[in-house]
Amino acid sequence: MIMNRRLLLLSAGSFIACAGTQSAAAADKHFASSPWRKMSDAQWRRRLSPAAYRVLRKEDTERPGSSPFNHEKRKGTFICAGCDLPLFKSDWKYESGTGWPSFFRAIESNVGKKQDLVLLIPRTEYHCARCLGHQGHLFPDGPRPTGLRWCNNGVALKFVPA
Repeated sequence: MIMNRRLLLLSAGSFIACAGTQSAAAADKHFASSPWRKMSDAQWRRRLSPAAYRVLRKEDTERPGSSPFNHEKRKGTFICAGCDLPLFKSDWKYESGTGWPSFFRAIESNVGKKQDLVLLIPRTEYHCARCLGHQGHLFPDGPRPTGLRWCNNGVALKFVPA
């Protein structure tokens, strides 16, 4: 099988991003006794919109270009739509051209990571460390200073202006 540049980058990025799973595992452990993790599926369905439920609880992906957060430019914090845990600062947001809100840095202590093989190509999925709600995927093609792109589903976020 011939490996093209994109596949190589995605595979390498998945390995690099998963290499940081020690801190991600620590984040998940820190919130292990969180009441958000004890909520039933029915409770989540009542709490979330249908679209947010599909993304946060069933690891779905929203349609690219559909999030109003793609155009959000105010100062503030992006928080988990499931449990309100801060995940990203607005200063870390950038236009990636992908159609999803993207960030070059996350509040690392508030996200967990795991390998995702759904598309048969290794990717790094990340989630809210407190409620385990799926947020998006991490890629090694972001801007400086980190070189990372935290590609997030807009329905998995809320925005709190500064």
